Amino acid sequence: MPKNESQTPPVMAMGNEWSIRKRRPVRRKNIAPLLKRLEADLELDLNVDGAFLEMAEYGPWTVVFVDRVPLVVEVPSENDERFVFLTLRGFLSHLDALKWVEVDHGAIPFLMNGADCMVAGVHGAETSVVEGDLVWIRDMTHKRPLALGWALSDAETLVENTKGKGIKTVHWVGDDLWEME
Repeated sequence: MPKNESQTPPVMAMGNEWSIRKRRPVRRKNIAPLLKRLEADLELDLNVDGAFLEMAEYGPWTVVFVDRVPLVVEVPSENDERFVFLTLRGFLSHLDALKWVEVDHGAIPFLMNGADCMVAGVHGAETSVVEGDLVWIRDMTHKRPLALGWALSDAETLVENTKGKGIKTVHWVGDDLWEME
């Protein structure tokens, strides 16, 4: 058993061997609860009325495609709790969504290669971020999404600490999900 089990992060990271399976059209009413939960958690309006909606399995994740673009993922945590979140392509259209962490330019090349986010690169975090949350990482200048990951501590600690890992990355710009069309 780990020394401090409360700090053991969820570890569901994207696998290279994952592929899209069981992709099928879906009606909005069938995924409305999932979308409403996402809209409430991130305080945004997805506005998918009239869009062509599909669902698929991607490893242990569930992906929702809106007009053939993967915009929403349902990701299980280590204890099998399901988190609904936007993909990075989804955040491109919703840059004002909650649950963000900002990093400096020095962190960007590492994040683009799928590395975990170290707290030394974190310069800001939205106040509702708590340990164990799924968060999106953005660059501090342009506010563009770079990666998704599990927060290993709360917003204040992520910003104040100068050593150690802050976010366990699960999806990043340039990975298989990003490249999917």
